[in-house]
Amino acid sequence: MTSKNAPPAGIRIAGTGMAVPPRKVSNDDLAKFVDTSDEWIRPRTGIVTRYLSDDKQLTSDLAAQAVTDAVSNAGLKPTDLDLLVCATMTPDVICPATACRVVDKIGAVPCGAMDLNLACTGLVAGLSIAANFIQSGAYKHIAVVGADRLSTIVNWDDRRTCVLFGDAAGAVVVSASDNPDQRCLYQQLNSDGGMGDALYVPRSEQDIPQGGHEGFNGKYDTLQMNGREVYKFAVHALQDCVKDALKHTGLAPDDIKMVIPHQSNIRMLTSAWKKLGFPDDKIYINIDRFGNTSAASIGLCLHELTEQGRLEEGDYVIFVAQGGGLTWGASLWQL
Repeated sequence: MTSKNAPPAGIRIAGTGMAVPPRKVSNDDLAKFVDTSDEWIRPRTGIVTRYLSDDKQLTSDLAAQAVTDAVSNAGLKPTDLDLLVCATMTPDVICPATACRVVDKIGAVPCGAMDLNLACTGLVAGLSIAANFIQSGAYKHIAVVGADRLSTIVNWDDRRTCVLFGDAAGAVVVSASDNPDQRCLYQQLNSDGGMGDALYVPRSEQDIPQGGHEGFNGKYDTLQMNGREVYKFAVHALQDCVKDALKHTGLAPDDIKMVIPHQSNIRMLTSAWKKLGFPDDKIYINIDRFGNTSAASIGLCLHELTEQGRLEEGDYVIFVAQGGGLTWGASLWQL
């Protein structure tokens, strides 16, 4: 659906939505079937509860619910969407794209659709794609949804990793605006495939990096993570992304209303923000209630902030994430 009109004056975040499975699992609940405890999980990760889906609930189901809410909150109909971008590392199937299934489930046909797999960086990448498409004048309304069911790809016998993750979807509708002050001021996406073995999902023995059997949890098709390497990488990547965003826009920490980071680990986030000089009330954290939900996490945060009325038109907001690939990136918006 290509627009012949001139490019819009601005770009705005028009609506948000989120979805989680009905099953809420506390650390104590988890300890009933995993050799762990609340005393071990909470101080190391900041996680208290997470939501886990059952076999009947698909990634596309969570995504469709979140997008439906975001479209409604934007005052639109599903058929108003020109494009739907689904960021996920747990698609329903390899083909068709999960985004296509979501378009069908919400009644948005013949909306364009595409999947992205940048793990936890997915929603940041999707927002950048949406901003560029709308800025070009090609589209007016784009839905971006991060949706993951990480419970389906963790090894539940690996207590180092399985306690970290939850299932969820977070969605954002990005629309053309007549207000030129509403815009995406800065974006960057980066990757380093040479560090991919710090966070990966092998299908067979040939996918395990040379010398990587020591960290292999013994089960293929499950998430393998070198926690120490990911931690070191993420702290520096988050800081560098935010510093670059401020440098290129000429803004200072005092100008920023909120930093919305991927919810990876509370100690990791705390370390990064203290070094950047941001006060606690400018960093949104909800990992305690949802765990690490990969591509969904930033969408969950943005929706909660919106529902709480903590963001206003004109505010500067930074979205920043790092994930498997390894990938990392940031996007700075004036709402």
